[in-house]
Amino acid sequence: MEWETIIGLEIHTQLATQSKIFSGASTAYGAEPNTQACAVDLGLPGVLPVLNEEAVRLAVIFGMAIEANIAPYSVFARKNYFYPDLPKGYQISQMDHPIVGVGHLDIEVDGETKRIGITRAHLEEDAGKSLHESFHGLTGIDLNRAGTPLLEIVSEPDMRSAKEAVAYMRKLHELVRYLGICDGNMQEGSFRCDANVSVRPKGQKEFGTRAEIKNINSFKFVEKAINHEIERQIELIENGGKVVQETRLYDSVKDETRSMRSKEEANDYRYFPDPDLLPVLIDEAFKSQIKANLPELPQAKKLRFKTDYQLDEESATILTTSRPLADYFEATLKTATSEPKLCANWITGDLSAALNKAGLEITDSPISYERLAGLLARISDNTISGKIAKQVFEELWQSTATADEIIAEKGLKQITDTGAIESIIDKIIADNQGQVEQYRSGKDKVFAFFVGQVMKEMKGKANPAEVNKLLKAKLQG
Repeated sequence: MEWETIIGLEIHTQLATQSKIFSGASTAYGAEPNTQACAVDLGLPGVLPVLNEEAVRLAVIFGMAIEANIAPYSVFARKNYFYPDLPKGYQISQMDHPIVGVGHLDIEVDGETKRIGITRAHLEEDAGKSLHESFHGLTGIDLNRAGTPLLEIVSEPDMRSAKEAVAYMRKLHELVRYLGICDGNMQEGSFRCDANVSVRPKGQKEFGTRAEIKNINSFKFVEKAINHEIERQIELIENGGKVVQETRLYDSVKDETRSMRSKEEANDYRYFPDPDLLPVLIDEAFKSQIKANLPELPQAKKLRFKTDYQLDEESATILTTSRPLADYFEATLKTATSEPKLCANWITGDLSAALNKAGLEITDSPISYERLAGLLARISDNTISGKIAKQVFEELWQSTATADEIIAEKGLKQITDTGAIESIIDKIIADNQGQVEQYRSGKDKVFAFFVGQVMKEMKGKANPAEVNKLLKAKLQG
């Protein structure tokens, strides 16, 4: 039997606020356990939550970026369940009236574009964290994350493969970082995913029973977890069993999912409007102010880079994967050169390779855009060749000197004096008459030999274009 996979993702995005969604406690990462949980976060008697307006603003920014409906009226509800890391006994979330309604996100897989529907995005508070290491059979509770603002982004079940799910998750990760609403740090839990997976016979309209895989925090694990779950469900059904609706965990060591608990329905959580929080009313003036300050979105920027700078698809895609990288490119280009392709090639090539090797982001690059611009300017005006430029780049990476200072100190300036080049060419031709006869008899590949000999003699400093021009004239003469 041929099977079809149905996948929907719920992405929990930590909003980039300085304080929590209902209290003034800090959201900074890395503090000692339970040092950033105030009375409100702990749910102590008599305390009242106060909504963080910045969390609302960031949610609206996201909604506008996915062309969603922004609800003029949204309500916070209590989601009741009992876990050690949930001190109040309920989580404040949104159920019937979320702040962001139906929207969409376009992904590209195997060269084709597909639109993934987004059902909703709602604000909620995070729970604390259970700690199992170093407690010798006990569990520790860290409530620093309790009350951290989250935007839960719920997709439609529009994905049909793990590959599509990863493409959607990556696109969403790129978008929230572009918008500046989330740092996207998956290791710190700022961006994590729950995957709902089911299978059905090809051609069947009804969905199969789904299982939810909780808290996956890397793109690689999302793909592996979904693929394992697909195989598990198909094997179970083909062997006469039935998939049960449940919550499962992915074990990356064993590369398998395992049952965690039966899947709850909404009514199990006994949702009701939080009596301590008023409905959120968003007027047109608030939305207009946010819309006026929206940054250029990745897809629009990519199209502009292709149109204005004549970049190819691959270069434009790479340069617009992050806002800081795109900004670095444009800043370098404006400072250095009128050659966008040269600028793009160096940033997506040598610079990106060096950053990846060092495990650095573009924001931490040892080479500022001004210093890279200085290097590109010397390539453009033929002060140095492309080969020498790579040597200068290595020096830029290791020092704080400018390209001009390195070129002067190392004596790397390109030789463009035709007289000096000609004299070397004459010597090379005189010393290699056998190769001259081969070239003149039609063996064009020998030409590279002469170029190499001239460049070697001139220690790589000769202008390659001038060498090629003069060599051809001499050899043909």
